[in-house]
Amino acid sequence: MRILFLGDIVGEPGRKSVIKFLSTIQKEHSIDFTIVNGENSAGGRGITPSIANDLFKAGADVITTGDHVWDQRDLADHLSNEKRILRPINYPEGVPGSGLISIDTPAGKLAVLNAQGRTFMGQALENPFLILEDTVNALIKDGTKMIFLDFHAETTSEKIAMGYHLDGKASVIVGTHTHVQTADERILPNGTAHITDAGMCGPETSILGRNVESIIYRFKSSLPTRFPVAKGPVRLCGVIAEIDPETGKAKSIERYNRLLEPGEM
Repeated sequence: MRILFLGDIVGEPGRKSVIKFLSTIQKEHSIDFTIVNGENSAGGRGITPSIANDLFKAGADVITTGDHVWDQRDLADHLSNEKRILRPINYPEGVPGSGLISIDTPAGKLAVLNAQGRTFMGQALENPFLILEDTVNALIKDGTKMIFLDFHAETTSEKIAMGYHLDGKASVIVGTHTHVQTADERILPNGTAHITDAGMCGPETSILGRNVESIIYRFKSSLPTRFPVAKGPVRLCGVIAEIDPETGKAKSIERYNRLLEPGEM
């Protein structure tokens, strides 16, 4: 089973590019299932039900999020009905939405998980290592072999640690949040495909998708300022992973990285 994952979609440039090119990417790479992280797709902060619907229509099967999941107020109620949008699983009980969805595919049952790290992250969430261990063990006991995790975290050490923590249990673990694609994609010793960060889908000439001058001004002055989404050519980043449905082990993982020139957008 071939899974496409696209990293944090940033603002209008990122979401319009993903919507326009997603079906092409799926055809070019024989994709069976598509997951996108949409937590920055609404003006760079959060996601709206309308944007989510547009991404689903374009071909996304599941949308993951992260620390900006609540930035658009109308999403909370929507999460109660739209199970294909995930929020981090390690929020306390009673929070709207879910961090897990299990989907029956032609290749078998696929579980998609979304969790958030705790190091240098704003929210004081439950321990993702403990929650994910229990959740993944329960999925395996229930017969689920294919398990995909979007781990939304700040530090490379926490994301790498999660890879080894669930190695041999999860099929694929993809890090998100830092918006810079890392070059360490690999299959860990016990069969889990892992990359520290999938990167973002957003403006190429930017600082994490934001206007360069605004970010530099903040670093130079230490004064608060707005961080508008940058403009110009867009780079689409993510990974393509293949899972053996019989074993749940990863067969391969490769980075996806494509720069869209202005004439293509």
